[in-house]
Amino acid sequence: MALATAGVGLALRDSGATALQREGERLAALLESARAQSRASGAAVRWRADAQGFHFDGLAAARLPRHWLDNSTTVRGPAQLWLGPEPIIGPQQVLIVNPAQPDHAVRVATDGLRPFSAQMQ
Repeated sequence: MALATAGVGLALRDSGATALQREGERLAALLESARAQSRASGAAVRWRADAQGFHFDGLAAARLPRHWLDNSTTVRGPAQLWLGPEPIIGPQQVLIVNPAQPDHAVRVATDGLRPFSAQMQ
């Protein structure tokens, strides 16, 4: 019985941390999509977060989502990224947090060459 309980405990991750990680992975994918669209169209694209979610300035409004999966997700620090149209962009990062999980944050970053990726902090 103890082994089964321990196994279940290890298999279940903190749902808040998992949700925040999912937000980060989704944002990384959206940023890469916007970056590819920027390169294909030749238009400069800027991602910015605000109180209602986030925006991709320079792209058609209906092309990409504009809201977090969890409405209480926010950005800590600078809330703006430039995504192109140049094939190489400067190193950039954004830190996403959720007040319900004060001990967790996800860093979504690129070195300018590699794709954006999400890492739990």
